[in-house]
Amino acid sequence: MITREECEALDAADPLAAFRKEFALPEGVVYLDGNSLGALPARTPGRVRQVVEEEWGRELIRSWNEAGWFEQPYRLGRRIAPLIGAGPAEVVVCDTTSVNLFKVLTAALRLRPGRRTVLGDGAAFPTDLYIAEGVTGLFEGARSVLVAPEELDRHLDGDVAVVVLSHVDYRTGELLDMPGITARVQAAGALMIWDVCHSAGALPVALGASGADFAVGCTYKYLNGGPGSPAFLYVAERHLAAGPEQPLSGWFGHARPFAFEPGYDPKAGIGRFLTSSPSLLGQAALESSLDVWERADLVAVRAKSLALTDLFIALTEGLDGIEVATPREHARRGSQVALRHADGYPVVQALIARGVIGDFRAPDLMRFGFTPLYLSYTEVWDAAQQLAEVLESGEWREERFSRRGEVT
Repeated sequence: MITREECEALDAADPLAAFRKEFALPEGVVYLDGNSLGALPARTPGRVRQVVEEEWGRELIRSWNEAGWFEQPYRLGRRIAPLIGAGPAEVVVCDTTSVNLFKVLTAALRLRPGRRTVLGDGAAFPTDLYIAEGVTGLFEGARSVLVAPEELDRHLDGDVAVVVLSHVDYRTGELLDMPGITARVQAAGALMIWDVCHSAGALPVALGASGADFAVGCTYKYLNGGPGSPAFLYVAERHLAAGPEQPLSGWFGHARPFAFEPGYDPKAGIGRFLTSSPSLLGQAALESSLDVWERADLVAVRAKSLALTDLFIALTEGLDGIEVATPREHARRGSQVALRHADGYPVVQALIARGVIGDFRAPDLMRFGFTPLYLSYTEVWDAAQQLAEVLESGEWREERFSRRGEVT
């Protein structure tokens, strides 16, 4: 079994170690929840303060032009594009993941007239399921059918218009075969939408090379944009050229928004998927995080992610009552480890009390996210040791650890 001293040697040789100082991390905390909310970049407060005090406070409405506010959704989209394997004109930052999924799913259904089935994963993050249910309710005869990803092929018939899947399973951390699944879906005449919330910033994503039709993702997890930070959407250039129709035809997506015309005329390109004015404070926070990400090597990020998750699995899989739910194969693993335990919720709360922050997903999954830019091998070793002590001592049985908050 690897020792703490060996982990210290790995940290000393870590090519990503210098990135840790880019984040404001509290003392005495091992943060393993970056798959839910990324840590605060050290430069973010200053950038947000600049927008509040200078661009808004001093320049006021002039900042729409002089500070580039109007172009910010496109500018941020171009900066995110390399992180997800997209072209610079295929990504725009706007709205939330749910709103963006509503837009691209509706557009995709309109591109497949005569087909009325949307296939999704019944174990996907619920917002994807709820949005699919809402969208299909707007199309006569449309239906949302939930299947397991491994059973997808036998459901790909001539009525399937769209398939919506998460690249990484939010519960188990399982990574799906994006190019393989996309090819099979398209061979059946359907369109492919990927949710990359749990892979953007965690590993190299290749939307373009995989032939994906559409994608949505958030920026507050591995990309460290902050709570409630704006989401992004991707539309393949071949579809943009055809002028897809999205349902939320707001003024920001109009070809001439300041002509104030009564009829809607959508912008050409990715701008037609914009709806309304951007959240400039949220986009400023994201901007400062992307300053960090533009200097990060995603190949190195992926290599360290796999090494960290390998380490945590090796240190925890033999612990009492623990079952590893995350795939061991690197090609099938994202950047988190999920451990099953019958009393997972109080165990996680006991860990948090010790300064090791993970989270819980019902009914029995303890989730731990591994963020290579600011997490060390030594911290992973310490976290596993703390988990072993919590289980051995039985302290998780204390009544205070079973009290449930609204957010788990």
